[in-house]
Amino acid sequence: METPLKADAFALSDEEKIEKIEDHFRSILDILGMDLTDDSLAKTPHRVAKMYVKEIFSGLNPENKPEVTLFENKYQYSQMLVEKDIAVFSTCEHHLVPIYGKAHVAYISNGEVIGLSKINRIVKYFCKRPQVQERLTRQIAAELRRTLKTDDVAVVIDAAHMCVAARGVEDVNSTTVTADLSGQFQKEATRLEFLRYIGF
Repeated sequence: METPLKADAFALSDEEKIEKIEDHFRSILDILGMDLTDDSLAKTPHRVAKMYVKEIFSGLNPENKPEVTLFENKYQYSQMLVEKDIAVFSTCEHHLVPIYGKAHVAYISNGEVIGLSKINRIVKYFCKRPQVQERLTRQIAAELRRTLKTDDVAVVIDAAHMCVAARGVEDVNSTTVTADLSGQFQKEATRLEFLRYIGF
């Protein structure tokens, strides 16, 4: 379930990584025959390198993991809490093109509750790395179970993959659905209630 990383993945600083990626990407564009003296392309290698390190792959660095504060469930709310239609923007690790769609997350409190925005931040953190959707789904669910100290967690992701839409089979209509349901969500009644809330 862990994202494959080298043992020395963080030996270089972000700035050092940006510099090296910029050099390599300049070489790639040069090999493709692009004129890097053109003002539209001159800064592209740096822009791409900075985007990789600081934005779309920032979830590789554990220092960027969101801090989560839990609160006592003073309201004694015992039903499932569902946060649906969370934006998913990730990157296919096979072709380095976008995966985009929605995540739906639910949990049943074990005595503590999480700030709603933190659920979105956890989803975003695991999206910001090269991914396969199956692993992404499991990572989000595992982190929520760990953080909330409960097995009663459900995660469903419905996403489109540009490696399917823009290349290869070029199917622009299909999406991929993955799920991780644990604890009470493995019971049929609870599972069906959750799926009804998210429109499945």
